[in-house]
Amino acid sequence: MQKLLNDLFTFLSNGILLYFFAINILYALFIVLSVIGIIRHTTLLKYVTLKDMFAQPLVKPVSVIAPAHNEEATVVDNVRSLLGLEYPVFEIIIVNDGSSDQTLERLIQAFHFRKTKRVFRKVIPTKPVRGIYLSPHEPRLVLVDKENGRKADALNAGLNVSRYPLFCAIDCDSIIDRDALLKMARPFHEDPDRTVGVGGVVRLSNDCLIKNGQIENVNMPRSWLARIQIVEYLRAFLGSRLGLSKIGSLLIISGAFGMFRKDVVMQVGGYDHKAIGEDMELVVRLTRVLRERKARFRIKFVPDTLCWTEAPESWKILKSQRNRWQRGLIQVLQAHKKILFNPRAGVTGLFALPFYFVFEMLSPLIELTGYVILLYFVVVNGVNTPFAIKLFILAIVAGMFLSLSAILLEEYADRKFPLFRDVLILFTAGLIENLGYRQYIAAVRVKSFIDVIRGQTGWGTMQRKGFSSEKKT
Repeated sequence: MQKLLNDLFTFLSNGILLYFFAINILYALFIVLSVIGIIRHTTLLKYVTLKDMFAQPLVKPVSVIAPAHNEEATVVDNVRSLLGLEYPVFEIIIVNDGSSDQTLERLIQAFHFRKTKRVFRKVIPTKPVRGIYLSPHEPRLVLVDKENGRKADALNAGLNVSRYPLFCAIDCDSIIDRDALLKMARPFHEDPDRTVGVGGVVRLSNDCLIKNGQIENVNMPRSWLARIQIVEYLRAFLGSRLGLSKIGSLLIISGAFGMFRKDVVMQVGGYDHKAIGEDMELVVRLTRVLRERKARFRIKFVPDTLCWTEAPESWKILKSQRNRWQRGLIQVLQAHKKILFNPRAGVTGLFALPFYFVFEMLSPLIELTGYVILLYFVVVNGVNTPFAIKLFILAIVAGMFLSLSAILLEEYADRKFPLFRDVLILFTAGLIENLGYRQYIAAVRVKSFIDVIRGQTGWGTMQRKGFSSEKKT
């Protein structure tokens, strides 16, 4: 029996090592593609500035849709910061999604909203809209009050009310850079016929100095948990999504800030109100439908920092967040399994979706299996030195290299952390990420499979400590 187990675990260990080798090769390729993309992007900006491009008369107007649920503490300041965005023509649609606090009342008081009889076409079904409010002092503002239906439903209500050909979906508690709309809309004006969606880099605002709704000074968070997440975000956006977009395989545009062509999104039915990961589900469905129609399209990624959001600084909230992200990924892959490995779906079916299935969804299961096998060998036969060394190199050292590469990409592309001390802290965070944090997140994501089987659909809670208005000492 023990020999059979040894043979089985030896076979599995070889498969796991091959898996880690393949995933690291792919991520290294994405890093290379990201470097090429960033170099091209920065070179282009030297010759054509954003202000030159958007001084032209045919700039497409944008509807900014911001769902708000129980945001009474920050919603007024956030709306005021949105009004400061730099763009020729845009509207801001705040959707109060059945808040149980004073969100609606504070908005009405701050901007003198008045209930109107404005008529709109309910193209996408949503929870009942209780009223539409306009501000006599700020014509760009629209307030939609509706029954609670969660974020996707609120976005669909905003889409029904919106007037402009491009829309930007944001989180109401995020900080948007003043020129973010200009940067996001640029691909739509460079290639208006093919561009259907654009995403950009989302960064963490923990302990940053915020004034008038804008990031005035980027500070290194005090919390090591937040510092590790900075490295994660850099690796995900600059080291992965930019590379995936270069080969037509980008399937996620962050729900915190993404821009789309309204007509195409309306044609596919808007956001799926049942989806936990509504942002990824929309992009996958857009890609699937457009490929079925044999349409020429592209989904672009802008390697600029456009949006800032607060990361969890408690293990409990982090667990809830990552559990939801993993459940959302599983749900999307289940919903679109018919195009998985389907050649008719082009690169989406043959590479993009299989990549997310094999190297994103299954990765925590395979990683924890590797640790279990290593533990078995230690307990039963003593340390399997060759397997332990190879696993350490492929799973840990290679992961550190990818994290450090992403940090260097940030230094080249954005350099939000100009102090050497801060860069050194990020390097350290990238190293210690592998000493417990990574294994914890893998376990949390494995637990998500059990929650999916049990039918759990809740979003969990995200408690934020808010933004600092004073410089960190």
